Amino acid sequence: MTARSLFDKIWDPHVVRDLGDGLALLAIDRVFLHERTGSVALKSLAEAGRALADPSRVFCTMDHIVDTLPGRGDATRMPGGEAFILETRAAARAAGIRVFDVRDPQQGIVHVISPELGLVLPGATLVCPDSHTCTQGALGAFAWGIGSTEAEHALATGTLRIKRPRTMRISVEGQLAPGVTAKDLALFILARHGAAGGEGCAVEYAGEAVRALPMEGRLTLCNMATEFSAMTAVIAPDEVTFDYLRGRPHAPQGAAWDRAVEAWRGLVGDEGAVFDREIFIDAGEVAPMITWGTSPQHAVGIEGAVPTAETSGATPESHARALRYMGLEAGQALIGLPVTGAFIGSCTNSRLSDLRRAAAVLRGRKVAQGVRALCVPGSMSVKRAAEAEGLDKVFVEAGFEWRESGCSLCFFAGGESFGPRERVVSSTNRNFESRQGPETRTHIASPETVAASAIAGHIADPRRVVPGGAGAAVGAGAGAA
Repeated sequence: MTARSLFDKIWDPHVVRDLGDGLALLAIDRVFLHERTGSVALKSLAEAGRALADPSRVFCTMDHIVDTLPGRGDATRMPGGEAFILETRAAARAAGIRVFDVRDPQQGIVHVISPELGLVLPGATLVCPDSHTCTQGALGAFAWGIGSTEAEHALATGTLRIKRPRTMRISVEGQLAPGVTAKDLALFILARHGAAGGEGCAVEYAGEAVRALPMEGRLTLCNMATEFSAMTAVIAPDEVTFDYLRGRPHAPQGAAWDRAVEAWRGLVGDEGAVFDREIFIDAGEVAPMITWGTSPQHAVGIEGAVPTAETSGATPESHARALRYMGLEAGQALIGLPVTGAFIGSCTNSRLSDLRRAAAVLRGRKVAQGVRALCVPGSMSVKRAAEAEGLDKVFVEAGFEWRESGCSLCFFAGGESFGPRERVVSSTNRNFESRQGPETRTHIASPETVAASAIAGHIADPRRVVPGGAGAAVGAGAGAA
């Protein structure tokens, strides 16, 4: 029998029909919608007179446009944003699907609440009209982003026509050093292999360092496969996965749980499985990372400098444009560069362990004068858990705004933003031009690097603030993210 990869073992049972030329009609187990795109698919379906194939497999959350200020309602800072919320709510209720609404205690960013509620499970297929849906592959699922038209088809039929992607394995061997996180590993891969390095591939992360990551670190790593141009990312489920899912609201219970775990244990690639491409990473080479330009691949170790065009991996034109936009010069050191904004949040780094590690850096310290700092938990459940531990007080006493959950300042959609040419350190996944506001200059990094920089008033190495790394300070482990 031919050796099969983990992806093969998820793909094969979901093939409803082989359509030839690499195309297949694939069964879809879960569809997740949000208010920025959900109403489009649901309204189109209703206008065509079609019903949902199975409303119990469809979920919707208010996360992208929803306001994150305390006491929020349907009104948003985005012009016209309230209409997205009202229309999505009405369409979702008419379709009979579960909505995690603005004031719902389980509301949050789709890629945060789906794992924490046990909606995504090993071996499942899950789609959402959002490019970072691959985050959820960290639990051993095939999860990917789609468009509104594809969402309509999945809603109506429970299937999608899809071309089988090429496969890639990224093996990370050895151990990440103290103070080095999954976010740093993701940026390291991007810096070394480029933003197009995984183009169109289903990426499987493997190796000792990946297995050592806690679940929330695995979610961070898979999240940024989108920035690698991968179609999706996946990590084989193991005891870390099972411990994380056990007891979650939508996970199997009792005897069904035991049967599920027995089946999930088989979701591991066979020895000798062949991939279209393989990449090997020495975990010991990874340092805390930060971006210098306008692409996630524009990243260097935090003690490094802005590279020249020849060493940047970018074309001379894009390198020059990035430097102009960011107001930097080749050879310029990043540590010590003044910042005026700090943001901790997004589907990349807004989970409880992220907030714990940032709080370990902030505890007993104050945000530098002139720095606007925000923390936006990824879900209301994360927010409550953080408050139960007193983390909210640490953030507020340090000078951070403490918000309700949502995507918030991960992206600018015409609402709240940082100002023109403000320099921001952010735990988000994208540093594109104007991503966090018109002409805002964004440096993406780990939550602890954001926290350290907010305190210093300039880009700072968190290892110099908390010896041994912030993760060690809260007992989260060097690889937590």
